[in-house]
Amino acid sequence: MMSQLANRLFDNGCIQFGTFTLTSGLTSPIYIDLRLLVGHPLLLREVAHAMADVAHRLTFDRIAAIPYAGLPIGVALAMAMDRPLIYPRKEVKSHGTHRAIEGDFEPGETVLVVDDLITRGDSKLETIQPLEAAGLAVRDVLVLIDREQGGAEDLARRGYRLHAILRLTTMLDSLQKSGRITAPRHEEVLAYLERK
Repeated sequence: MMSQLANRLFDNGCIQFGTFTLTSGLTSPIYIDLRLLVGHPLLLREVAHAMADVAHRLTFDRIAAIPYAGLPIGVALAMAMDRPLIYPRKEVKSHGTHRAIEGDFEPGETVLVVDDLITRGDSKLETIQPLEAAGLAVRDVLVLIDREQGGAEDLARRGYRLHAILRLTTMLDSLQKSGRITAPRHEEVLAYLERK
């Protein structure tokens, strides 16, 4: 099932190959653009159900989705699980309620942090900080894809557990086996991952 999901992500343009600069500043021969999921509702639903399978084994009161790419995934997951969602704002508005976190919650509740993918742990840790400052507990982070470039280790050092539906190396294997990428492309990306 996971290999089929990887193939569908590729077929819908969510996985691209070339030379790309990531948010982390790293240069990569692979780019994963999960913002495209909003244009493919059946695929987004499939992603939400795969994530729900993992989330059902975790203990939490609310889902906390990370804007921007993680927000549609978080909404789809919240709907699939019938669980409430909150999200920390990237910037607090100077008008209206001035909230740093949108949605209803009570201090002391546990949230499951949800995002599209992880490279390193920096952006997840930045998101967790205002959640904890508001009195919420965070134990688990759930992503669709782990790029396997240190994110799990970064989170573990701070006491958080990472759960990923797909790992980049497994996705590459699936894409090569299905004929979507060549063996040299597969080796190029694996060599890149080994350098990081």
